Amino acid sequence: MFTGIVEALAKVEHIEHDGTNIHFTFSCPFTHELKIDQSIAHNGVCLTVIKIINNQYTITAIEETLKKTNQKYLKVGNYVNIERCMPANGRFDGHIVQGHVDQTGKVISIVKKEGSWEFTIQYNSSLGNITVEKGSITVNGTSLTVVNSRKDTFSVCIIPYTYENTIFKYLKVDDVVNLEFDIIGKYIAKILTKQSS
Repeated sequence: MFTGIVEALAKVEHIEHDGTNIHFTFSCPFTHELKIDQSIAHNGVCLTVIKIINNQYTITAIEETLKKTNQKYLKVGNYVNIERCMPANGRFDGHIVQGHVDQTGKVISIVKKEGSWEFTIQYNSSLGNITVEKGSITVNGTSLTVVNSRKDTFSVCIIPYTYENTIFKYLKVDDVVNLEFDIIGKYIAKILTKQSS
């Protein structure tokens, strides 16, 4: 389980194709603290460390992961948001994040305001996912609050600290982002769908 509080940025150092899988090798500030079999969220995708050499570690993304996330678009030199699993005695500073991406969305607008940036993201609501005004959403592994919730779009406001310390500073219009919708909202939506059928 994660909280959506990004710990650091990891840089893609190497990409190796292996059948339908892709092995990604990253460097990050705390590689020396990692262990084999450890789970780390990469842009909100929970992936397992399979190899550690010096200041670099490797994870594997299988075909299913590549189909449902923006992992397939990564290139050497790109950065991703990373977060290690929450310790049992840790503080919940974000919200409950599973590290299971529900679907991707597309950045359709970035507006710089006085003291923040407003990102508007479009997604396919026919897949059954919803946002709620002032509710939680995870965008590329970052726990955020929804504003301007609509059927197929929503916006999030990014403060300067978050902007500088996550990959939001690299995002551009038309970029694809990973979305994990609020787990409580997903259960409520499922219950309501069953009741109406």
